[in-house]
Amino acid sequence: MPTLTYASRRGELLQYFDRTAVEAWKRLTSDAPVNSIRATVRAGREEMRRTLLSWLPADLRGVRLLDAGCGTGALSVEAARRGADVLAIDLSPTLIDLARERLPNTLEGGRIDFRVGDMLDPTLGRFDYVVAMDSLIHYRARDTVRVLAELGNRTDQGVLFTFAPRTPALSVMHAVGRLFPRGDRAPAIEPVRPVTISGLIRSDIGDWATHRTHRVATGFYISQALEMVRP
Repeated sequence: MPTLTYASRRGELLQYFDRTAVEAWKRLTSDAPVNSIRATVRAGREEMRRTLLSWLPADLRGVRLLDAGCGTGALSVEAARRGADVLAIDLSPTLIDLARERLPNTLEGGRIDFRVGDMLDPTLGRFDYVVAMDSLIHYRARDTVRVLAELGNRTDQGVLFTFAPRTPALSVMHAVGRLFPRGDRAPAIEPVRPVTISGLIRSDIGDWATHRTHRVATGFYISQALEMVRP
């Protein structure tokens, strides 16, 4: 079950992405000009999205995929173009509205069901794959692993997710972020050592094992992908 920490941080994320950062997020996830800092974040997110998509089968026909924390839906669209039946969910109604506005006219055989809600809602059903790109980076390591365990209980093939690796550069950015007025801050990222998250998965989620991993570090974007598979 979600913890109090998970629930409270979920509320902060909803406030930030649905109100505080709407316009900035809209520009970041489009082709609109952005400053040099946000350009590095955009480039990093694009590389991470390509990485996660490359870990999925090339042919996703007949595959049901959960895009957990889908944002404006870029990963969902690419998966659907490969034939997947995607359930794309996000806490923010504003981001989901934007994702629906940007949905292409054709998805070449796949489909996307955009929904507002919690990725842990059991009524969402079962999936072949779950992808959670940068949607767990604001949670503490044990909360993240509890979320992964719940998602894993409803997943048959693989869970692909990202976390914020504890590095000197990320620690500096984290400290600088605390200098901004509270109302202007994004919800804090929770850096974690890769060995810590892998160890918690081994000890707390016995029916899953870690597999591929890849770190993306482009300027102000630092994130690490990790794949969970059935042993």
